[in-house]
Amino acid sequence: MIEIRKTEHFAKWIDSLQDIRARARIQARIERLATGNPGDVKPVGEGVSEMRIDHGPGYRVYYIQHERSVIILLAGGDKSTQARDIKTALRLARNL
Repeated sequence: MIEIRKTEHFAKWIDSLQDIRARARIQARIERLATGNPGDVKPVGEGVSEMRIDHGPGYRVYYIQHERSVIILLAGGDKSTQARDIKTALRLARNL
């Protein structure tokens, strides 16, 4: 199983979600990611990937994988904040 770590930025975002169902769906996708089944994912550059969750406004989780055993969740957002969230995730990845 892959170890999942969260940045402080990601933890604040997920904790701020008011939609309990959305939070549960995102957590379920993170658990699948930990087993090696990422689902709907695309690269956004510099080793950062965007995991798309088909719920509500189209939630996104941005992460980077180190080696094969660790995934770091960088940032989260939805379709409406996608461009800004990608920039944030790339910046966070560079500063790891």
